[in-house]
Amino acid sequence: MKPKLMKIIGWNLLMIAACAITLYPVLWVIKMALTPSQAFSLSPNPFPDTVSLSNFKDLFFAKDLAGNWLFGHWLFNSVVVSVATTALGVTFATTAAYAFSRFVFPGRKIGMTLFLVTQMFPGVVMAIPLYLLLDTMGLLDSMVGLTLVYSTTAVPFCVWMMKGYFDTIPKDLEEAAIMDGAGRWTIFAKVILPLARPALVVTALFSFMTAWNEFILAATFLSNETSFTLPVALQRYVGDYSTEWGRFAAGAIVVSVPVMALFFALQRHLVGGLTAGGVKG
Repeated sequence: MKPKLMKIIGWNLLMIAACAITLYPVLWVIKMALTPSQAFSLSPNPFPDTVSLSNFKDLFFAKDLAGNWLFGHWLFNSVVVSVATTALGVTFATTAAYAFSRFVFPGRKIGMTLFLVTQMFPGVVMAIPLYLLLDTMGLLDSMVGLTLVYSTTAVPFCVWMMKGYFDTIPKDLEEAAIMDGAGRWTIFAKVILPLARPALVVTALFSFMTAWNEFILAATFLSNETSFTLPVALQRYVGDYSTEWGRFAAGAIVVSVPVMALFFALQRHLVGGLTAGGVKG
C-alpha cells in the first residue's frame, strides 16, 4: 500500500504544480486589473497589495469627447458581429457540408480542397483585397462589412467540421425517412440537424470565438472609436511611449469572460462534437 500511496501523492503534487504554472499568468493579469496603478509591476507575487476596482470603473464608464458611452458601443458591436458571424457561418456551412457529404456532383473533391487551401493563409494576407472590396461597396467602418469578412473566413472551417460529422450519420436513417414520405429538406431539418447537435455546438462556438477575439482585420477596417469591437478597443490603452497596464488587464478579463462562460455552458457537447467528426463509419 505504501508505494501505491506514494505514487498517488506524487501524481497529485505533479498536477498541483501544473495547475499552479498554468494559473500563474492568469493571476498576474487579475493582479494588474485590481491594482490602481497603471505601472507594470515586477514583483513575482501574483496577488495584489491593494485591491481596487478603479480600472474596471474607468473601462465601463469611458466616454469620448462627444459624450458617447464607449464601452456600451464596444460591447454591442462585439456581440452583434460575433452572433451574426456565427449564425451566417453555421447556416451556410451546414447546408454546404450536407451537400458535400451526401451528394455526388462535379467539382466536389476540388471544392473541399479549395476550402482547405483557404485555411492555409492567415487573415492578414487577405486584409488588402478585403479592404478594397469593402471600400468599393461602402462597407468600411461598419458592422455589416466586418460580419461579411468574418463569415467568409468562418465558412470553410465550419464546412469541414460539419462534413466530417455528417459522414458519421448512417444513411439508413435518411432512407427510412424517404420510405415514410419525407422530402430532402424535411430529412435535413428534422433528422440530420438534431443528430448533429454536438457538431453544431462546437462549430458555432469556434465561429463565435474567432469573431469575438479577432483583432487585425477589425483594426484595419474600423476607424471610428464608437465602431470598435472590444479587442480593438483594448489597443487604445497601449500608447507609443506608455501602456495603461491596469485598464488593459481589466479589459482583457472582460473580453475573456463571455468565452469562458460559453465553454462551461457547452462543455458537455465539446468532446463528442470534436471527436465524432474525426472518424468515418
